[in-house]
Amino acid sequence: MVQGLLSARWKGRSDTSVAVVRLGRRTKALAPTLAPGAVVVLDHPDIDAVAAQMVARAQPRAVVNVKPFVSGRYPNRGPAVFLEAGIPLYEVAEGGDLFELLKDGEGVVLAGEELRRSGGEVLVRLSALDTAALRGRLEAARANLDAELERFAQNTLEFLAKPNERALLLDPVALPELKVSLVGRHALIVVRGEGYEQDLHRLSFYLREQKPVVIAVDGAADTVLAFGVRPDIVLGDMDSVSDAALRCGAQLIVHAYADGRAPGRERVEQLGLRAAAFPVAGTSEDAALLLAYEKGADLIVAVGTHTNLEDFLDKGRGGMASTFLVRLKVGNRLIDARGVSRLYGRQRSSFPLYLFLLVSALFPVAVLAASTPWGQTAWQTVLLWLRSRFR
Repeated sequence: MVQGLLSARWKGRSDTSVAVVRLGRRTKALAPTLAPGAVVVLDHPDIDAVAAQMVARAQPRAVVNVKPFVSGRYPNRGPAVFLEAGIPLYEVAEGGDLFELLKDGEGVVLAGEELRRSGGEVLVRLSALDTAALRGRLEAARANLDAELERFAQNTLEFLAKPNERALLLDPVALPELKVSLVGRHALIVVRGEGYEQDLHRLSFYLREQKPVVIAVDGAADTVLAFGVRPDIVLGDMDSVSDAALRCGAQLIVHAYADGRAPGRERVEQLGLRAAAFPVAGTSEDAALLLAYEKGADLIVAVGTHTNLEDFLDKGRGGMASTFLVRLKVGNRLIDARGVSRLYGRQRSSFPLYLFLLVSALFPVAVLAASTPWGQTAWQTVLLWLRSRFR
């Protein structure tokens, strides 16, 4: 019902107040700089849930996408995040390239389904994406999953056909030296995936009990620190993690690619910090899983990682073959955080259950004791005490 009201409210929406426009071809880079009330212009087809959550957190007035929110390739979850937060969504229906027409920080006005300059000039005409329209697009996209699965399989086979990348991924030889031992311990790998903050919160009991080695991938380091836990290792391209997180005292490991490129090394060195390199094909998520596996972690608990076809596609990389293969390799030690949170998340509410089990266990003992002279005397003493107490 709420979604229906939101959809109805958007139709004919007219807001003549001026808002600041924020332009971002890279959503991940734009999101941390947003302030509430901005009109956000993105160039992000099939926006994923994690990127949408980052933008929605800033409470923009509206989000305009110069690319389709849902192209029909697969049922991406990002647009629903905006709708549930009550943020209007628009696609450019007619007009030029907003990234050419506008400068970041200019004043704009949303008038009906037009985006205008603050002076009144119409820049583009917009098409609102409401709940009903989104539902229709997602249903059509689900029907396309068979074709995406076929492409995914083809991508995986092509990856396996590259011997250098395959060997580097599945049998990495240049493992960095770690300051903390993983042998026989649990490793908690945190990636900025859908719902990762909620999953991390549910694992508080597990963190206190097991004290795992915490490996944060890129920007997930900031979330881990905000949660009150200092990561032992920060691994990744270092493009979405804050300077403060890089300086938190964790060991820094730059994800280097198969050809030797290590894009994050320069940034680390500019901060006067040192980092080891880990050359491995695939994503930084893959590198973190392989590092924990190869260094002897007894159990790998993954938070925010990608576990199914829609997750792989939502990551926005064709096929995500490397992630699929890495999960096959480390699978005997890998557990998804949501399974652990279901186990440990019940600990706080388990007291009534434990009390029931205790009473159930003591009941037959009490019955047997009552059949003995000592038990009868004790029972009579208890009854006398209760009568005197509550008379």
